[in-house]
Amino acid sequence: MKLVSWNVNGLRACQKKGFEEYLQQVDADIFCLQETKLQEHQISLEIPAYHTYWSFAEKKGYSGTALFSKAKPISVEQGIGHPLDNEGRVVTAEFEQFFVVCCYTPNSQDKLARLPVRMDWDDAFREYVSSLKYMKEVIICGDLNVAHKSIDLKNPKANERNAGYSIEEREKFSLLLESGFIDTFRLLYPDRSEAYSWWSYRFNARANNAGWRIDYWLVSDDLKDKVEESSIDADILGSDHAPVVLTLFD
Repeated sequence: MKLVSWNVNGLRACQKKGFEEYLQQVDADIFCLQETKLQEHQISLEIPAYHTYWSFAEKKGYSGTALFSKAKPISVEQGIGHPLDNEGRVVTAEFEQFFVVCCYTPNSQDKLARLPVRMDWDDAFREYVSSLKYMKEVIICGDLNVAHKSIDLKNPKANERNAGYSIEEREKFSLLLESGFIDTFRLLYPDRSEAYSWWSYRFNARANNAGWRIDYWLVSDDLKDKVEESSIDADILGSDHAPVVLTLFD
């Protein structure tokens, strides 16, 4: 089974840069999006192979997530019961054997202005996915807005008090993993460096591969032995993020 997650940084803009071609080419069973940045009826997508589910932000042109699945889920929910649910940050699909949770984690912003909100979100999200784990296996994907270790970004020292690499955010991510989840990329490639999923549009960062790995596929511990591959499609250029791909043994 193949699953893809991509922060498209505006789906309408990404559509003009080959989104639908990539969607068809990768042929995923489940395809998740973050930062769709649109409202209902603002886009025309012809993808009959998929059942499509959206979570729109109340604020126009902001945030938003989506989940496309070839198999029809048992049920689909938006949000996690948190005040930031109005930003369209989570879609959860329940299937017979597992849940898939597509998440766009809030950014802590310049000078960590939104860090307290982010900390509250991280706690609520961890509690939410942990509650799902009591019922069945859980697969989490998305732009989780944190580079967990120094190996996960190009310039760790320079970013220690910046959003996405503060000690507070990294500690919350560690707590998430310790609650029973596995970073599938590091499971397979514990020492691989210079493997990034996001690059700033500034300073020619992508050409220089001065990036961050902040897009993830996590699985609950009980799925560890089913992880076949976890990779980054770094050559796909429709966004400032690259798609990340998870392949599970059937």
